[in-house]
Amino acid sequence: MNIGELNATARALVAKNRGILAADESTGTIKKRFDSIKLDSTEENRRAYREMLFSASGAQKYISGVIMYDETLRQKTQAGVPFPAYLAKFGMLPGIKVDLGAKPLPGFPDETITEGLDGLRERLAEYHKLGARFAKWRAVINIDSAIPSRYAIDANAAGLARYAALCQEAGIVPIVEPEVLMDGAHTLPRCEEVTNAVLESVFSHLFAARVALEGMVLKPNMVIPGKKCADQASPVKIAEATVRTLKRHVPAAVPGIAFLSGGQSPTDATLHLNLMHATGPLPWALTFSYGRALQEDALKAWAGKASGIASGQQALATRAKLNGLAATGEYTAAMEASAG
Repeated sequence: MNIGELNATARALVAKNRGILAADESTGTIKKRFDSIKLDSTEENRRAYREMLFSASGAQKYISGVIMYDETLRQKTQAGVPFPAYLAKFGMLPGIKVDLGAKPLPGFPDETITEGLDGLRERLAEYHKLGARFAKWRAVINIDSAIPSRYAIDANAAGLARYAALCQEAGIVPIVEPEVLMDGAHTLPRCEEVTNAVLESVFSHLFAARVALEGMVLKPNMVIPGKKCADQASPVKIAEATVRTLKRHVPAAVPGIAFLSGGQSPTDATLHLNLMHATGPLPWALTFSYGRALQEDALKAWAGKASGIASGQQALATRAKLNGLAATGEYTAAMEASAG
């Protein structure tokens, strides 16, 4: 493990005004996205969609890295260039999702455990050869009045730590993603309580696993009320609660924090990220690692048609620029109408 190289990669992922495009949707998830535009989810359509995103010239300035799915990492541009090499050529680090999804946790109804540790060392070695320089593993934490249980929190934290250690052994920067879901009716204080418990456990396990914090990126949820909560907190309250929680549990050795959007609208995800920079000095870079919040407008504009490529790329470029500005507190809502 070369901590210097890992640190350099991690810092590049959270560089000023840049963030991460999460384009790692599984085959099942991308089918749902394509269904929304009435497009068949064939391998070629998936490849063409990813190429449309990756080649958006206006977006490349604000995207530091791209998380890909196994299929995508092995695909090529229409001109025959492997996607990892194409991304690297334009200054975007190639990344790979390595978990195999959240499965029911035996004995714990409505809770899950993320699988994929078996054979991970060998898969990481192959992914490194294919060009991946960072990876992602997502742990899913559900909330209601009775969950999450301490066991589910700790089991998922242990999985994240083992994954992170294996990544660093392979020369790959781990993105550590503990996601407290925003589904349900929980309040802002309840989300803050659970997120505190989750981050406390995650970093305890990372320390125990001897993960070099300088060579990782954290990808957490924002502290936000559930979608069904009657009391929806203001954007300022969400930003304050999120930064307060992070300061309590995330060591300054971590180079950066790249938030997941978690089902927020594109504009909400951008606004919340921007407001966090108004809370005072921060010990780490704060940026984005968005999937749907970056892609939603681009997918609709593209609509699976060659004639929609330019419009799709412009939509992605606009969203990437706005989030790049939000990553340093320079975004304003007025920019929504004029960005491009």
